[in-house]
Amino acid sequence: MKLLIIADDLSGAADCAIGFANAGHRTVVTLDASGHAYEETPDVIAADTDTRRLTPADAAERTAQAFSALGSERRLYKKIDSTLRGNWAAEVAALQARAGLAIVAPAFPATGRTVRGGTLLVHGVPLEQTDTWQLEHAGRPANMAVMLAGAGLKSERFNAALLHHEPRALARRAALIAAEGPEGAQALIVDAETSDDLRALARATLELDSAFFWVGSGGLARELATLEAASAHDPDDRGGSAPGPILVLVGSLSAVGERQCAVLRERVGLAEVVVPPEVLRAGAAHAHWAQWGERIGMTLGATQKPADLLLRIGRDDAFDPAEGAQLSAMLAALVAPHFARLGGLIATGGETARAMLDAAGIGNLRLIAEIEAGVAVARPHAYDRAHRPAVVTKAGAFGTDEALYAAWRHLGELRTEMRNETRADASKQDRTNNLTNNAT
Repeated sequence: MKLLIIADDLSGAADCAIGFANAGHRTVVTLDASGHAYEETPDVIAADTDTRRLTPADAAERTAQAFSALGSERRLYKKIDSTLRGNWAAEVAALQARAGLAIVAPAFPATGRTVRGGTLLVHGVPLEQTDTWQLEHAGRPANMAVMLAGAGLKSERFNAALLHHEPRALARRAALIAAEGPEGAQALIVDAETSDDLRALARATLELDSAFFWVGSGGLARELATLEAASAHDPDDRGGSAPGPILVLVGSLSAVGERQCAVLRERVGLAEVVVPPEVLRAGAAHAHWAQWGERIGMTLGATQKPADLLLRIGRDDAFDPAEGAQLSAMLAALVAPHFARLGGLIATGGETARAMLDAAGIGNLRLIAEIEAGVAVARPHAYDRAHRPAVVTKAGAFGTDEALYAAWRHLGELRTEMRNETRADASKQDRTNNLTNNAT
């Protein structure tokens, strides 16, 4: 299956697409949604439009442009945040006029996201009551039907559990909607509480005859991938580059991210640098900007033993979630001069990951593997690029408490393998040189 995934941030694009990479599809995440050519045509393209912080109108326009540039002869999956952040309703509305009925299923049971009665639940708690929602949307309803209506789309509800006993229920519902013409619904909000519900939904959508597109998180995408398995993985899909320090870059300030950092510090004891927001707000104009860059460089580039580093954005009373992109960009600017030293990068928070890759000149990632749900491993997708470190991306509020530790351990194992291979190659070359010298 040729598929285009359109996401509004980088970690979401990777999280949604990783299921297809696991199923053997050649899968690329791109930061450039302009429709440029690839060295090898991917089966799945996941485009990060970087629209999370735009106005709804600008986000809708950029999303439509991405579909026009990349959607030719590809089925469409609009990736949305599983806690409904960003401009998802406006983006869905922009695509619906071009792609047909929107099948809206943000459930991701593996990460605690379910939909019941049209309400999105996070570990059984209505989204509207969670800290995640209150942090950015206090006082606003977390109602999908209302949000879609605000973007001009009429919606209806559908329960995926019906498909276990009536596999054709969705097809009949879609046919009825199509028969209603302009008066019919433009979106179906799908209840789904288990992975089996999503699997049944995925199977039913693949049998639809009418025009539609998927709208969901990584949960539905994974079920689609299992039904559309491809050939075996590329044998070179391990990731990694020359052994070097691992940088854990944390821009997210969620409670989940705090716990993950705590576990990482406890298990590994790696060096940690927390950059104050006031330094990042001022950038190069700050009196101590250069010293912060030097501190990062000294840790990563120590002559005796370069250290793995946990690098974080601090927090102060003036912190505003809306300034996340700016702070992430400045943090990436501090790291950029030292990026070539890295053996691996772990970036948590989509804005943080994108800012770092932009600063390092990396426009595309080839997805390789998954450490746990929502934690993807990739490497730069550019065969002429000498430095291709393994890159792990993770949404800030996603993952188990051990997610960052598991990612660090995975990259550490890759690094050990590569060091062993390097030693073996060196030993083999020494033996060859000795034989040559003896022969002469």
